[in-house]
Amino acid sequence: MLQLSRFSIGTGDRFGREGEAQIGAFKDMRAKGGEADIVWNKSNREHVLIGSTPADQEKAASESIKKTGWDGRWFVDADHITMKTVDWFLPYCNFFTIDVAESIGQNASLESRSCFLDRAAFLLEDSSVPIRVEHADLESVADKFLAAVEEAGKTYRHIAEHKPEGSFVVELSMDETDKPQTAAQIAAILVAVDAEKIPISTLAPRFPGKFLKGVDYIGDATEFFHAFEDEAKVLLWASEYLNLPKGLKLSVHSGSDKFKLYKGIHDITARLEVGVHLKTAGTTWLEEIVGLAEAGGKGLSVAKSVYEQAYLRIEELTAPYANVVEIDAQMLPSPKMVAGWDSDTFVAALRHEPNSSTMQPSMRQLMHVGFKIAAEMGREYLDALEECRESVSRNVRYNLYARHLAPIIFG
Repeated sequence: MLQLSRFSIGTGDRFGREGEAQIGAFKDMRAKGGEADIVWNKSNREHVLIGSTPADQEKAASESIKKTGWDGRWFVDADHITMKTVDWFLPYCNFFTIDVAESIGQNASLESRSCFLDRAAFLLEDSSVPIRVEHADLESVADKFLAAVEEAGKTYRHIAEHKPEGSFVVELSMDETDKPQTAAQIAAILVAVDAEKIPISTLAPRFPGKFLKGVDYIGDATEFFHAFEDEAKVLLWASEYLNLPKGLKLSVHSGSDKFKLYKGIHDITARLEVGVHLKTAGTTWLEEIVGLAEAGGKGLSVAKSVYEQAYLRIEELTAPYANVVEIDAQMLPSPKMVAGWDSDTFVAALRHEPNSSTMQPSMRQLMHVGFKIAAEMGREYLDALEECRESVSRNVRYNLYARHLAPIIFG
């Protein structure tokens, strides 16, 4: 069975131009003694918005590997797929993030519900389970998540019919729900996953707090760490006592820029000797814009144009991401104001350093979802990336290594 390494990092590349810079970040990590799998992830939604295909996604990754001579492990992720969207990813991907958001809260059949409650009843008394499970936890999973796991099973079996055995890994994404699951619910969910015979390598639950695009974690970090540790213990237990893969680990979605959490995640994974999968997709696109602005000239002009159009089309751009952005329109600088900015001012407003006092969160979130504008610019945007290649690559590489990989891997 194909398995992930202990650490794996989702590295989105919206336009397929930053693979070499991203690999450079992993080389920097390796030079310090760290190792992690590269997972190039892209969702159906992103392909549709940009006009790219899974074939483009796989080609960009493969070409970057060849050009750099990278000999580490790497994957191409069909991110947030469902039965409706999976088929065009099948020939090109070896990592499938199965998203069951549409099925959460739907009713399972009475027979399925009864079978699940019988199967999971051992959790109430088994001393090996690392957390206390009550009958109410089983009932809540049967009511809210059982149908979603069954849908994931259908999607997994469809993938398995078209991919050679042992040639791909599976993540189950359950983070798009109204409130966080408890560790007890996670234990019961994993019993249902086992019953469906889905060999998941990672599980993405809904954690406490807010994971907004492109900005730091909002919430009680201590509460997050308690939940993360309890759920990591449950996954460790499940990989030993259920028929689930060894090395089963948590996945943190919208994980880029969550600087408040990385040291704590590192400490917990080190203490429990477990891994984590961190998705950082959108941060690379933002570093492209930072690199363009920093280069000045045409690059700065293109960055300003992207912002101007994003400002004018804010409702359209934010609609697909309504659950993961919170933009205060009154805090957005006007396009007229931004038109007068020099490179340093634009970069200071967009670049996200830990404890930054100049980064503008609303502007950064708007730019995060504004990649559709760049796609519509076509050659103008892509040519600007190449004209400003040194600045763009440097910012992409530094951001991925120094702000994300190093804190997670080395603490």
